Amino acid sequence: MTLVTRWDPFREFVTIQDRLNRLFRESQGSEGGQESLTTSSFAPPVDVYEDEHNVVLKIEVPGIEEKDIDVRIENNTLTVHGERKFEKEEKEENYRRVERQYGSFTRTFALPNTVDAEKVQANYDKGVLRIQLAKKAEARPKQIKVNVGSERTLEGKSASKAA
Repeated sequence: MTLVTRWDPFREFVTIQDRLNRLFRESQGSEGGQESLTTSSFAPPVDVYEDEHNVVLKIEVPGIEEKDIDVRIENNTLTVHGERKFEKEEKEENYRRVERQYGSFTRTFALPNTVDAEKVQANYDKGVLRIQLAKKAEARPKQIKVNVGSERTLEGKSASKAA
């Protein structure tokens, strides 16, 4: 069985940055055991799709409480900010491995002019933040019915009988 894994080259840069930040904190004699786990930042994965009525973003943010998520639209820019806090139950030295990312994140998205900034809905369910941005009425595609046959008018009568 073949396993396909999505590779994000920028995740490696964040990991390197976190390690360098930890190294600098340790070299300066920073105390406070949990601080080295809580001060990193991360970028949660986002799916963006569009249909004829909406632009929808799905942001994967499990383990983050609703009160720790801030969604704003300003100057045609959508900004999502949040924070995943480190659980205080265990001490840092008790961990053998920490792969989950903690700390704050900020994601910004330039919105197309077709989005109505007054009609935005955000829902958070099962660790996924879903932001639905309604399109303006004039930006939606219009369906035009095409009649078959050259003799028919819109009422369905032939052109010769209408005269």
